[in-house]
Amino acid sequence: MLKVNFNDNWTMKDLQTEKEYHVRLPASVMNTLLDAHEIADPFYRDNEEQALEVANKDYLFYKRFEVDQTLFAHEKVTITFHGIDTIAEITINGQKLATTENMHRIYEWNVKELLVEGENEIRVTLFSPLKYIEEKQRKNRLAGVDHAVDGYQHLRKAHSMYGWDWGPKIPDLGLWRDVELKAWNDNRLEDIHIHQIHNNNQVQVRVDVTVENQMDSCETTVLLKDPAGQVVSKDVGKDSFLFEMDDPQLWWPAGYGEQSLYTLEVSLNKDGEQIDSLTKSIGLRTIEVKHEPDEWGKSFTFIINGYPIFMKGANYIPEDNLLPRTSKERTERLIQDSVAANFNMIRVWGGGHYPEDYFYDLCDRYGIIVWQDFMFACSVYRLTEQFEQSVRQEAIDQVKRIRHHACLGIWCGNNEVEEAMEHWGWPKKADWRRDYIKLFEIILPDIVAEYDSQTFYWSSSPSSGGGFDKPRDPNIGDVHYWEVWHGQKPFTDYRNYYFRFCSEFGFQSFPSMKTIESFTKPEDRNIFSRVMEQHQKNDAANGMILYYLSENFLYPKNFDALLYTSQLLQAEAIKYGVEHWRRNLGRCMGSLYWQLNDCWPVASWSSVDYYGRWKALHYYAKKFYDPILLSIEEGEKDASIYVTNDHLEAIVGRIEWKLRDNQSRVIREGWKEVKVDGLSAKACQYLDFSDEINETTKYQTYLEATLYIDGEAYSYTTVIFTKPKHFDFLNPQLNFQVEEGNQQFTIQVSAKAYTKYVEIQLEQDAVLSDNFFDLSPDEPKNVTIAKNRLPKSVTKAALERTLSIRSVYHITH
Repeated sequence: MLKVNFNDNWTMKDLQTEKEYHVRLPASVMNTLLDAHEIADPFYRDNEEQALEVANKDYLFYKRFEVDQTLFAHEKVTITFHGIDTIAEITINGQKLATTENMHRIYEWNVKELLVEGENEIRVTLFSPLKYIEEKQRKNRLAGVDHAVDGYQHLRKAHSMYGWDWGPKIPDLGLWRDVELKAWNDNRLEDIHIHQIHNNNQVQVRVDVTVENQMDSCETTVLLKDPAGQVVSKDVGKDSFLFEMDDPQLWWPAGYGEQSLYTLEVSLNKDGEQIDSLTKSIGLRTIEVKHEPDEWGKSFTFIINGYPIFMKGANYIPEDNLLPRTSKERTERLIQDSVAANFNMIRVWGGGHYPEDYFYDLCDRYGIIVWQDFMFACSVYRLTEQFEQSVRQEAIDQVKRIRHHACLGIWCGNNEVEEAMEHWGWPKKADWRRDYIKLFEIILPDIVAEYDSQTFYWSSSPSSGGGFDKPRDPNIGDVHYWEVWHGQKPFTDYRNYYFRFCSEFGFQSFPSMKTIESFTKPEDRNIFSRVMEQHQKNDAANGMILYYLSENFLYPKNFDALLYTSQLLQAEAIKYGVEHWRRNLGRCMGSLYWQLNDCWPVASWSSVDYYGRWKALHYYAKKFYDPILLSIEEGEKDASIYVTNDHLEAIVGRIEWKLRDNQSRVIREGWKEVKVDGLSAKACQYLDFSDEINETTKYQTYLEATLYIDGEAYSYTTVIFTKPKHFDFLNPQLNFQVEEGNQQFTIQVSAKAYTKYVEIQLEQDAVLSDNFFDLSPDEPKNVTIAKNRLPKSVTKAALERTLSIRSVYHITH
């Protein structure tokens, strides 16, 4: 097998201006024009408006290449496009090869008969996606979201490229993944399908090999190597192989064990010579989803290697609207940030695109289970013969590509389509509903059953199991809960629900001042300015943030303080929900907040902004997703202290608590020894403060609790018994000292009075060991920064000079 990477030496041509640009794949129109300074940065100020003009035209990508007799000597020659965005006509040497209209497909065509010895030319004409959907929508109007360009759902292109309530309208065009030429004789490997059968401490791995020419006399060799690279099994045969292993090294999600990965090497041999080979990395594990009747309704529990595990994470959207700007390094940082915040799951949301191979490789390596939506979201889809054929093959392409990954935990048919048809006020048309059932409850589950029978299929998110049967039922299946935020309910409303699995819920905030500065001028820095509203895609959301701010905090003194306060709101909102559901572990078994990341600099629900900067929410996630969670459920004059233990084994510890006034004088204190079984939550102590808290003292009283394990303080938390805006915070007189070690800097922060939400601000972008924390006086906090996360030029003196600290007190002072 001869494989030639075809990414180099392409030319992009604007078919209106005739201008040409040399590009290397992956490449897109918008990114190429931006690099050539033909358009302004679409992320800056209101430049997004230019993007629709660019997308309204047609473009050509072409490449000239030499073919010699060596290539022609092969019996078969194909070209593979791993990603064409989206409507294209491909010709070779002036002869039409194919047309495409599905961004999510992997296309391969035989091309030998079109090639000539010497110079050849391949041309890919990309047609405007805007003109296409406008015509389709005019003929057949379909329901969808209001924030996207009308008619987006007619085309198998990432919906969010047309705009969403967090993303810009930048419907780019391009060759967004690799292109390769392949040539071979006799035969080749077409597919490898891996099955695992687990029985106690033994695992059987069955490998089914598919070759192009089943009648050929080739033989196949399969090697299975352990995580250390040692061969544990080898077999030679035709098309099916079975390996048995005793005491295998299992793959576990982050926080539960090692991410042990075996390597499967398959080679196709003829007459003693290797003619083709494929290598896959696999993890030996079982992932099941238990959806069964129980005392509360019907469960939705991920069972990993036999253990029911609470899923902790967030929803993932495309990382950039200009796809060529994404990279393995950028994705790896995001996955590392997820693991650092104690995630064990990421949900790939259905309105974007199926991620790169390296995304799944990284999730395998770091132990992040992937909830994989098929790419359908918030829209009606009509199953014309052409559309149905396209999405069938799309699903087969993607299932076969992704299925071997250890991280893959679930296939989900769509995002919010079932719920939308029931609850969003769409017309309940019989043909719409019929096509929905056919696509999401017949076609896709059949494809998963045929090509990946070991992975659970779920028809929609949220859902109670399909058939338009109460998709929002809080006691069955998974739920998207948006009454906090869209419904303007208070944060405490989360405590009214014990969802079986909450796969979407969220609260917006603004990004940091550094990020705001990247797309604004100073005169734009008012949240109701035209530019700030251009970077806020959820209708009236800036006003919503102010509404919740008025409910919880004093009005900030300036623009920067407002940005900071919005992040406190977001972090507190999500914390309320997560801590409550984790206190009810067993009944609720998953929390995936909306959303992990951004695709451009914007006010949104993300916990990590476009530039990779952690918001307050991500620091909070590190705490509320900690495998051992100390949390307090406060009432008006009482409190219950809980410990949630996600570990497989029991923990033993000691809780010490103190009721204090705002000068941190102890009013009452106590302690309790606790034992919490593995995979459980426990109400450890109930405290009645009706003698200490009244209408006067509640504004100056707080409760703090510390969990000690093996004599060391493991976790610390505080609660107040009124809203922050009504608490009588004193000036904490924050102070800090910086110490330098070989591998890290340590910042010790201290206060003279109780304060909340202490933020350490650095001039440099860096991830701190903790941030946005509470402090009592004379109880300093040590925060570390790894030197490898800072520029090498950063010194102790530079940190001391540029570091600043603020807290809730400084919102108004």
